[in-house]
Amino acid sequence: MELQDFADIEKATKRGQREFSRLGIGLLFVVCIMIYTALGVGVTGTQGIMLVVAAMIGGYMAMNIGANDVANNVGPAVGSRAISMAGAIIIAAIFEMAGALVAGGDVVSTIRGGIIDASAIADSNRFIWMMTAALLAGALWLNFATAIGAPVSTTHSIVGAVLGAGIASGGMGAANWGTMTGIVASWIISPVLGGAIAAGFLFWIKHSITYKSDMIAAARRTVPILIGLMALAFSTYLILKGLKHLWKVDFLKASLIGVLIGLATWWLVAGWVRRRAIRLSNDKESINSLFTIPLIFAAALLSFAHGANDVANAIGPLAAIADTVMHGQMSSKAAIPLWVMLVGAIGIAIGLALYGPKLIRTVGSEITELDQMRAFCIAMSAAVTVIVASQLGMPVSSTHIALGGVFGVGFLREFIKTNYSKMIEEIKEHHPGADKEVVEAFLDRFTKASVEQKQEMLAQLKAHTAQANLSKFERKQMRRVYRHELVKRSALFKIAAAWIITVPASALMAAMIYFMIFGIVHA
Repeated sequence: MELQDFADIEKATKRGQREFSRLGIGLLFVVCIMIYTALGVGVTGTQGIMLVVAAMIGGYMAMNIGANDVANNVGPAVGSRAISMAGAIIIAAIFEMAGALVAGGDVVSTIRGGIIDASAIADSNRFIWMMTAALLAGALWLNFATAIGAPVSTTHSIVGAVLGAGIASGGMGAANWGTMTGIVASWIISPVLGGAIAAGFLFWIKHSITYKSDMIAAARRTVPILIGLMALAFSTYLILKGLKHLWKVDFLKASLIGVLIGLATWWLVAGWVRRRAIRLSNDKESINSLFTIPLIFAAALLSFAHGANDVANAIGPLAAIADTVMHGQMSSKAAIPLWVMLVGAIGIAIGLALYGPKLIRTVGSEITELDQMRAFCIAMSAAVTVIVASQLGMPVSSTHIALGGVFGVGFLREFIKTNYSKMIEEIKEHHPGADKEVVEAFLDRFTKASVEQKQEMLAQLKAHTAQANLSKFERKQMRRVYRHELVKRSALFKIAAAWIITVPASALMAAMIYFMIFGIVHA
């Protein structure tokens, strides 16, 4: 056996040991939940057993949310190298737990999103079976999506699961199809809106900073405005969404507070940028460094808001089951015991630490190349889109918004690169027979010119020289040659397919699990 074979075996063994360690930690967490629920909650009998099972599944669901959904908050920051993978996991874990425990709320809706009519469920036992099936189906679908590297919406996973289990328990009439129509609409609204806003911010940064000959002076003017707007958007977002269970504030008051925080941030950042500008060189990499600290704050704030909002996806059904077991009847709202909240918060943190890096790499670097400016635009789109959509009453998914922002940034770069290549080719077409030095000198001036000067130079070329005589077929071939693909198409198709089938897949799985539970109980 060759020495290389031994090295390969050792590498495979280490990889297997890491996987076994992850699995062991996850199982230990679930076993701890089982022991506490069985001994500490004090519920006995058949419903007590169901509560123990539901608590274990709730912990499994929380770990899957941490493994899949949190990547959207920190992925762009990691992909742009604003923060390391280890740093991102630590920050996200702390702020996810803080958001869940501090601002996760003490009451949740027992029927997630109002998609099932509780009166259609025959009795409390069927309700418990339904919610247990929904919880397990949502967790299994998230686990599968994480395994294939597809970031999906945890909200849609649990909504689909509740829908499927609810129909299995109460029939087709139990479903609120009007609510489901809004959820289907969000599949299109969320990524398109997120992508458009992210692309708009990147377009602004390029035209106001990186396309200028003196990028440092342009950055001194524009960066404080951008970071001030970021502070405005994130403070408004946090007040409206992240702290809504602690502090009820209407949109106008939240916006006014956001404006004050944004103005204070603009003033502070303006002085900071002036001091940093002395040590900066006039290139894109130096300008990128100005966005590093804002990206770290964005990752922390997005994680806090995510923990406050999406912890309900893990513990909502569990809280509903616990409330039904404790009180012997179904209710539209369920109080969340502290132990249930801890299951959700700790589970999300463990899932992120154990399995989060795979999806963080997918979001951060495997779809399109990100730098700090592009990651900043994605973070901005996440906050702005949620604010706009919530005020317009549109259902949106934070996962779809973040991924839409990544794709929006990538497709804008494709458009810009392709157009620039076409312009360069057009310049060469208008210099037939000219010396190489003449063409290179013109291209050098063109590269250094501002956007307005570039347009003027091209207009002068078209006015004073004849265009090369190319056929329609030849021009089509030229467009293909100079088309830049900066977005990985395989990632786009895989993620889009996962989004489309999330609700029906989790619904079908939940219905099957419900009938299995029903069959076991009545066997």
